[in-house]
Amino acid sequence: MKQLSCHVLDTANGRPAAGIAVKLFTLQSPSGNDSFHLECLAEGVTDQDGRARFGDVSLIAQNYTLRFMVAPYCQEQFGQAFFPFIDVNFTVSDERNHHIPLLLSPFSYSSYRGS
Repeated sequence: MKQLSCHVLDTANGRPAAGIAVKLFTLQSPSGNDSFHLECLAEGVTDQDGRARFGDVSLIAQNYTLRFMVAPYCQEQFGQAFFPFIDVNFTVSDERNHHIPLLLSPFSYSSYRGS
């Protein structure tokens, strides 16, 4: 059973980003074209360490989206929200667990596959 977790780090302030709502969606292309349909599978909120876990979801081989609802956090920490939310799209194609970190600052973000 493949599990999913994520982690948000506020790189501008050098600390974990707590209290960010995160939604997990399947990312499906119904007819194989360029249009995609999102179906929400689970929701969570980052804890004091900036982490959220989706323990009730078992990932299968397909495309997913993690949507980080960063606007309230950015407004509070940076005084503005350039990004209201951030979508990280990824594909599950193996049997490993998946950890998706998000590095957040006022005008940029990055993500990668963690371990």
